[in-house]
Amino acid sequence: MLSYLSEKFIRMFFILSQLLSFLVMPLSICLAFILIGYIRVRKNKGRGFLLTGIVLLLFFSNQFISNWAMNQWEPEVKPFSSLPNYEWGIVLTGVTNINKEVNDRTFFNKGADRATHAIQLYKLGKIEKILITGGMGLNPQSPSAEAILLKNVMVIAGVPEEAIALEGKALNTRQNALFSKEILNQMQIPTDQKHLLITSAFHMRRSKGCFDKVEINTDTFPVDYYGHSSKYDLPTLLYPDPYAIFKWQKLFNEWVGLTVYKIVGYV
Repeated sequence: MLSYLSEKFIRMFFILSQLLSFLVMPLSICLAFILIGYIRVRKNKGRGFLLTGIVLLLFFSNQFISNWAMNQWEPEVKPFSSLPNYEWGIVLTGVTNINKEVNDRTFFNKGADRATHAIQLYKLGKIEKILITGGMGLNPQSPSAEAILLKNVMVIAGVPEEAIALEGKALNTRQNALFSKEILNQMQIPTDQKHLLITSAFHMRRSKGCFDKVEINTDTFPVDYYGHSSKYDLPTLLYPDPYAIFKWQKLFNEWVGLTVYKIVGYV
């Protein structure tokens, strides 16, 4: 009964978070201003709304501004050579296309760095073992947990199966931390031992906060960067780009997620 209620709460929490994210997304805000302006323009009261919507759309679609904002949010790249050695690297999932049914391969969305860089870290001797955490999502089409899909890729790349531990139940970042702690406790890993947390750069602050909250001692290794070195050419400075809006959407979604996590005490 408690498990059922917990799962129901998680689903409701997820739906409410998604709804809140949708309402405050840059594209939603722009469209709202434009729509209100269009409706009220005949009464000479909508021109301001219409103009505001257009200006915001130009702002959010500017490549230079969106890249600058993303660079301010994402932590700096950490060179492999700067890292000490760790026994465990903890890899968060959320990077495979679990809505594509296939039995003989893994389809990646953007974010495959989480797996490929973990493989590099292992090959370089920076981590001895890999804990992959992530389940099947709330509405999956794939029969396999993401942790299993990532493990299959790592094994093919040469990481021994015995060097990989799986956590295949987590549905969100909070559960990634909670269930990872359960596995580490089961393996009797000392609580003061430091692990390497591997996830996307834009998601690292929330992830680190969740792992700190459950008292898992971690250093961070951000991967999967959306920001890039600044460019000052004409297309970057002036041409609207839908990918720029996408970057803002990622940022706003993460800001909403982090705020909600702080409110409910997950970080």
